[in-house]
Amino acid sequence: KTQHHVTSRIYIILPSETSDPEARSPLAAPGVAVRAGDAILAVAGQPVDPVTGPGPLLVGTAGKPVELTVSPSGGGEPRHAVVVPLADEEPLRYHAWVADRRAYVHEKSGGRLGYLHVPDMVGAGWAQLHRDLRVEVAREGLVVDVRENRGGHTSQLVVEKLARRIVGWDLPRGMRPASYPLDAPRGPVVAVANEFSGSDGDIVNAAIKALGIGPVVGTRTWGGVIGIDSRYRLVDGTLITQPKYAFWLEGYGWGVENHGVDPDVEVPQRPQDHAAGRDSQLDEAVRLALAALEETPAKTPPSLP
Repeated sequence: KTQHHVTSRIYIILPSETSDPEARSPLAAPGVAVRAGDAILAVAGQPVDPVTGPGPLLVGTAGKPVELTVSPSGGGEPRHAVVVPLADEEPLRYHAWVADRRAYVHEKSGGRLGYLHVPDMVGAGWAQLHRDLRVEVAREGLVVDVRENRGGHTSQLVVEKLARRIVGWDLPRGMRPASYPLDAPRGPVVAVANEFSGSDGDIVNAAIKALGIGPVVGTRTWGGVIGIDSRYRLVDGTLITQPKYAFWLEGYGWGVENHGVDPDVEVPQRPQDHAAGRDSQLDEAVRLALAALEETPAKTPPSLP
C-alpha cells in the first residue's frame, strides 16, 4: 500500500452526542459511511500529504461541505464522501470521554454504581448534571466526578442535590417507585477531584467534606476561590479584574486560596496511567463506594402492604 494509506488512516470515529448540538460527529453523519481503518487520500481533490495529514487541507472548512476521497480498509476502489467539519472538537471529545467513564464505572461495579461528571459550575455544568442525574442516582451508589471542573457559582445547588436523603417513596400504580425527595442518592457518594478542579470546583469538594456527604478521591485541587467580577472595562475595550470576593470554608478557614482542598484519599494520575488507559482515581472511587455499600446497603422502595 502507498504511504498515503498508512499515514492518514482513521483510527477511531467518536460517536455523536444528540443532547448537545455542538457534539455532532462529522464522520458518523448519515450517508457518510466512513469506517475506522479507512484511509483519507484527498480533501476536496487535493492529495493528503503523508507527513502533515489532512489537517492543513481542512483549514477554513468548518461548517461547510467538503469532499473526502476515502480508501476502504477492506480494499476496493476509493470512494467519495461529503462531510461538514467542526470548528471545535472539544464538545465531541468531552461527551465521548464522559460516556466512556460512565460505562467504565458501570462495568467495574457490576452495574451497582452510577456516574456523573460536572464540568463547571455555571449553566452548562448544571444542565450536564441533570442530563443523567435521575438515571444514575437510581443505582445503589454514586461516583461524582468533578475533575477538570472550571468553576462558576452553582456549587451550592450541586451540593444540595448530593446531600439529599431519602425519607420516603412514592409508589404509583403500574409505574416505577420514585424516591422522596427526587434526585437523591440511594447509597454512598464518592467524589473525584484533581488539580484542575478550580474555584467553585475547589469549593464543592470542601463542602462535600464539611457536610460529610462522602470522601474525596484524587489529588489536591487548584486552590483559587477569591472571586472577581467583570465590571471594569477600559476605553480600548479590554477588561480589568481585581480580587474581590474572599472565601472562608469550614475546616479550612481562609486556607483554600493558594493551597486547594486535600483529598481524603490521595491518588495521583501518573503519565504512565494515562498512556496505558488506566484511571486510578476512578478505580479507587469505585472501590470505596462498593466497600461502603457492604457496610450500609442502599435504600430501596418498600413492597406494597
